[in-house]
Amino acid sequence: MSTATLTPPESISPQRNSNSPKPNRWEYPALAALLVGTTVAYLYNLGANGWGNAFYSAAVQAGSQSWTAFFFGSSDAGNSITVDKPPASLWLMELSVRLFGLSSWSILVPQVLLGVGTVALLWATVRRSFGPAAGLLSGLVLAVTPVAALMFRFNNPDALLVFSTVAAAWAMLRAVADGRWRWLVLTGAFIGFGFLAKQLQVLLVVPALALTYLIAGPPALGKRIAQLCAAGASMVAAAGWWLLAVELWPASSRPWIGGSQHNSILELTLGYNGLGRLNGNETGSVRPGGAEGGRGMMWGDTGITRLFEPAQGGQIAWLIPAALVALVAGIVLCARAPRVDGRRAALVLWGGWLLVTGLVFSFMAGIFHQYYTVALAPAIAALAGSGAVLLWRERDRVLVRVALAVATGVTTATAWVLLSRSADFVPWLRWAVLVAGVAVTVALLFPLGRKRSLAAALTVAFVGLAGPVAYTAHTLATPHSGPIPTAGPNTGSGFGHPGDGLGGDGGMRGRPMMPGRNGNDAALRGAPGADGGAAPGDGAPAIPGGMTTGQDGAASPQDGNTDGPVVFGGPGGGFMSASTPGDRLVALLEDDGDAYTWVAATLSSNRAAGYQLATELPVMPIGGFNGSDPSPTLAQFQEYVAEGKIHYFLGGDDRRPAGDESSESAKITAWVRAGFTAREVDGVTVYDLTAR
Repeated sequence: MSTATLTPPESISPQRNSNSPKPNRWEYPALAALLVGTTVAYLYNLGANGWGNAFYSAAVQAGSQSWTAFFFGSSDAGNSITVDKPPASLWLMELSVRLFGLSSWSILVPQVLLGVGTVALLWATVRRSFGPAAGLLSGLVLAVTPVAALMFRFNNPDALLVFSTVAAAWAMLRAVADGRWRWLVLTGAFIGFGFLAKQLQVLLVVPALALTYLIAGPPALGKRIAQLCAAGASMVAAAGWWLLAVELWPASSRPWIGGSQHNSILELTLGYNGLGRLNGNETGSVRPGGAEGGRGMMWGDTGITRLFEPAQGGQIAWLIPAALVALVAGIVLCARAPRVDGRRAALVLWGGWLLVTGLVFSFMAGIFHQYYTVALAPAIAALAGSGAVLLWRERDRVLVRVALAVATGVTTATAWVLLSRSADFVPWLRWAVLVAGVAVTVALLFPLGRKRSLAAALTVAFVGLAGPVAYTAHTLATPHSGPIPTAGPNTGSGFGHPGDGLGGDGGMRGRPMMPGRNGNDAALRGAPGADGGAAPGDGAPAIPGGMTTGQDGAASPQDGNTDGPVVFGGPGGGFMSASTPGDRLVALLEDDGDAYTWVAATLSSNRAAGYQLATELPVMPIGGFNGSDPSPTLAQFQEYVAEGKIHYFLGGDDRRPAGDESSESAKITAWVRAGFTAREVDGVTVYDLTAR
């Protein structure tokens, strides 16, 4: 690419950014290649993920059958309890299932489309401030970020969350361009809709959005403040209508709010999904995030280096140092620009996004999973793409060349460290990155001619993207399932990796995800496996992570600790693994199943999910996700049984990660065992609640 192409006149002069740059002849074909390539890559091997997170897939199945379940986000079509998030992320998948039927593809393809849409939005947003080359590079970096490639092919709420926040950034920079009220209102609406995907996490980008407009908005200060208030009102309205409806709806005619202890969406918002994530005091969680009995942090150690640790590093950290260098250098280059300069405004927005979200993730003491870091991906991609182009245009300056060299050097070092943690994965790649990185870092310190500049640019791109592309390719080729997926090859560290008893891919990374095999909860009975087919269950699984098979096929720690999480299970599932019912059990549940509100009840949502997806009939998840929610109470359960609303109780290991013998789920289990006869079907203990 020529220097003339990379250096349009507006890149040097202050920029109000009121008009989008005119497209070059190559831009739209390049954009089409980027978007088509992203679509094809994200669709590749998609069916191997099976149900993905069966917890959410079961809720999608419920919402495709019941409009009440659709509105509230119920786990089951009988509307006993909701998932522990608002329902917006489920709505797209549920509409897809209503149109195309229940399958892995109908659930996961909407997530892929959100990913492609996010790449397109990021291109449009960065392009407006820094030109077409920066927009395309930013979109490419986002598409090949390993955790983005993971989560845009998975059915957790994070895909919609990221799309909504990027849309808010797009609207805010449009507001910076012309100061119109409508863009501020639209910004607030996107944030509000993001709240309905994952609640308070969406607010992490709000400080950057507000600061950007306060600094660079065209109107006078008083009007800017009034417009931001309008954006805040729009945000509250976009999220508040649903919250208000849930709060005002009679509790007796709606499902229990999963994740709360008092059936309150406000409690869920401010507690389990709010302050509890920051301080670790999450009522109903697995266990607190703080140090416990010398075992350290359950969710990993907190601190400024958390994002670079083995559990998180390969997911997101590849270009964080380069993005920070680009942020500082870009702000310096725009130091003399007018207050309304569009480039500086964009840098403040993306930089604030990265810093606030990154610091919160680094120091939060509550539940923290590696895939949360996908929220950082757009900011890193935007800073890397815009910063690279901005600095490259000004490379005749000595200090800019130093900044380029520093950015390349720290990227080389980061890639070397991250690739060394999985040394058996493409072992030559880290050496190639090291050699190329050292060479081009030195070369960037000196003026380069046209041909050498092109070679240097391509080498820098290789250094920065080789690692993420390799990790992303591995992510696309590897089936992922369960509640805690991880991208890239195994580093042997972190919650959700094999060896910790939870397994990011059902504990069987790289193995075909066939139903009923090796404790893999991704491909439940009836879900497509790696070859698009399905296989019947073949008995009890091998339990990774130092676990043994306990009562009714559930996993238990070998050390005899009965308070630890029941993670992997046999056909009946476990705390973190969905059930994998055999053919005889499915036939038993389906026989006359439509005559009951719930064809069965069982402890915790993951156990219930497998039965529900296999039969497409409502299964009551007693206690919600962690089995610790007081829903239903023993009295309510007894009333349901007396009214003939529940056919079977499906047993499992009754030890709960956050429960005790006084919990409602323990009381229900004891009552069922005392009053009904047990029999075993396909390795699962079954109690017929209609035959006392």
